[in-house]
Order: sequence, then structure tokens, then C-alpha cells
Amino acid sequence: MSTPTLDQADTTATDAATITATFRIRRFNPEVSAEALWEDFTIEIDPKERVLDALHKIKWELDGTLTFRRSCAHGICGSDAMRINGRNRLACKTLIKDINPEKPITVEAIKGLTVLKDLVVDMEPFFQAYRDVMPFLVANGNEPTRERLQSAEDRERFDDTTKCILCAACTSSCPIYWNDGQYFGPAAIVNAHRFIFDSRDDAGEQRLEILNDKDGVWRCRTTFNCTDACPRGIEVTKAIQEVKRALITRRF
Repeated sequence: MSTPTLDQADTTATDAATITATFRIRRFNPEVSAEALWEDFTIEIDPKERVLDALHKIKWELDGTLTFRRSCAHGICGSDAMRINGRNRLACKTLIKDINPEKPITVEAIKGLTVLKDLVVDMEPFFQAYRDVMPFLVANGNEPTRERLQSAEDRERFDDTTKCILCAACTSSCPIYWNDGQYFGPAAIVNAHRFIFDSRDDAGEQRLEILNDKDGVWRCRTTFNCTDACPRGIEVTKAIQEVKRALITRRF
């Protein structure tokens, strides 16, 4: 029996590493039909690859019309949030082997926002809510001559909510947001929290009044969907509760 060459051994190892996986993608093209439909794509892929890699393979090799957002591909930009097997995730952070590839893997657009095409949604309402909570430092007085100092303890107070990447995974997992697009949503409240509790900021009271609206924090029903969906591990529900508490006590 002949000994396999190095090239043959590499090929065998590569073949052994791949599996046959079926991706069931919810497709929507308003130029073709007013209704969305599910379409299956079967590919050979290494299960250690990410769902984003599978989508690339489908788009580049099987159907170039497949439409989705992605940019950095490393969990920083937040652009590739989608529902994978019924849960909001980042496609670039979800390994195929971790989502039972023996069954069809379902991929669809996040909920609560208008689908423009395939996995792409209209993010404008989401970003408008973000802009409405004044997500920037407001400091009164004259322009400083040196940096604004802050203790480690003061920084730790809002450290968790600085991690938001605006992927909308939390907001689009919220059942209140699904049924009422007027609700600010978890991501906007998280970004308000980041400045409300910043000791250098002077607009905490103003942000609290914005969130005291009928579409603000009081719409939250504490289902923890948002916390479970956050790819950065932010304790979203806890942040919302802290904003509620600040509204009641007016203590930052």
C-alpha cells in the first residue's frame, strides 16, 4: 500500500474537517414580491467557521443576490446582527458548530424594524431613538484648559454601558419594541445611562426627562430578552432599572 503524499494528506485532513450544512434563509425582495419566503442553501463548510463565513460562501458561490450587512467581521461594528435559529446574534461571532449544524440553520432579519431586502433592515428609527437621548457629553462652563479628570470609581459606575456597539440586537429582541416602534428601546436607554451616570456630564436631568416620556423607560417589562441578546455582555436590564431608579430618586 502506497504512502500518501503530503499534498494528499493535507487534502484528506481538509475534507475531514468539513461538513454539509443547510442554511434556511428568509428572503425578501420588494421588487419581486410583497411576501418573504424561505430558501435553502446547502454548502460544504468547516463547522469551526462562522455564520458570516457561510453567508459569504453562499453569496459568492451560489447566489450573488443574497443581501446582508457586514463590515469589520470581528464583533466591533455591530452591522451583521440577525436572527440565527430564532435568537439575535452577530453572524461574525457565531460559530456553526455551536448552533447544531445537523439541522437546517435558520437565518432571518432582526425583528421590529422594516425589512428592506433579505437580511437588511431600515435602521433609521433605531438611530433616531439613539440621537434623541443626547448620546454625547454635555459640560457647562468655559472650555477647559486640561482634560476632565475622573476617578476610577466614577468611571466604573458606567463602564458596562460604554460597551454598546449599536448592533440593535437588544432593541430588536424586545417584545415591547416589536409591537410599538415608538418605544425608545433598550439600546437608546443604555446609551443614555452611559452619560447620565458620568460624573463629568451636566445633562443627566435633561436625559431623565426625555426617558420619563410615555415611550421611555417605563415601557420596559423586564423580560431580560435584551440582556440575553447583547453580544457584548452588557447587563442591559440592570441599566434600565438604574435609570428608572434615578428617575424616582433623581440621584445620579
